[in-house]
Amino acid sequence: MRVISGTARGRQLLPPKDMRVRPTADRVKEALFSILISRVGEMSEMRVLDLFAGTGSLGIEALSRGAGFAVFVDSHRDSAALIRKNLELTRLDTNAKVVIQEVASALRLLAKSQEAFHLIFLDPPYQKGLAASTLELLAESPLVGEATVIVSEYSAKEEMPKSFGRLEEADRRTYGDTTLSILTVSRRGESCP
Repeated sequence: MRVISGTARGRQLLPPKDMRVRPTADRVKEALFSILISRVGEMSEMRVLDLFAGTGSLGIEALSRGAGFAVFVDSHRDSAALIRKNLELTRLDTNAKVVIQEVASALRLLAKSQEAFHLIFLDPPYQKGLAASTLELLAESPLVGEATVIVSEYSAKEEMPKSFGRLEEADRRTYGDTTLSILTVSRRGESCP
């Protein structure tokens, strides 16, 4: 598990100690960031939210590629400690905040003090319905602006709707047992059916 590109390119990240955390495979991460760069261009100064952050790999990759600030959310203290260590290893810790809280509670808390994010990652445990329930929360959240891009990672075996309120799927790719769904705010400006 490594940083693929940017200021921390090639730096190895510390892996999780147990199977509770399932980091995004390097090849999937590389494909994801290629898709994102083609959609949004440079990540310079972007504000990033990494939900169910685990090791922090996705948010750290965005910071390495120039994102200005990232918030990492995970409910497990061990994961939060691992994210902090990985941020220190990559020397990206000054541009980051780690929140130890359940995602739903963290979204409510962040909505009080944070403006909309440019890029949101969510990589919850597979086959527990957490991707869909979190996307439902994000569809109503002020943390999602008109230009926000959301990346949801989930099991290829899970059924996933193509829209959640004002969010609609712009792209979907499957890599082995992992599916990536990229969602944006509907251009129609209304709820999607």
